[in-house]
Amino acid sequence: MKAHALAVFHRAPDNLNCAQAVLAAYQAVSGRQLAPVEEYKLHGGGRAPGGECGALFAACQAAPGAAEALRAGFAARAGSTLCRPLKRDLRFPCTECVGLAADLLAQTGAASASPQPTSP
Repeated sequence: MKAHALAVFHRAPDNLNCAQAVLAAYQAVSGRQLAPVEEYKLHGGGRAPGGECGALFAACQAAPGAAEALRAGFAARAGSTLCRPLKRDLRFPCTECVGLAADLLAQTGAASASPQPTSP
């Protein structure tokens, strides 16, 4: 998943932002469609709710049951879950955020878990 996310992050032809890249990677690997990738354009560049890193936000949306663990793992390795401190204070590159979020998401097993059947 990490390789896929990094392959599409800020690269032609789509030039996906951090949130879009993680979502696109999750959807490609899992075969599940959570949302149109274009909708996540609004969550990159520090615009995710609460100023959260967009890559982390997308990972949490893909695996809501693991969101707390994703955030804890991300903070432990990056130093924060918030975009501005990551970029400005910690100088943690966006590329690293995308890779880390995708890697942590893959570790949750969310991309390989079977979809839950819905009740009629």
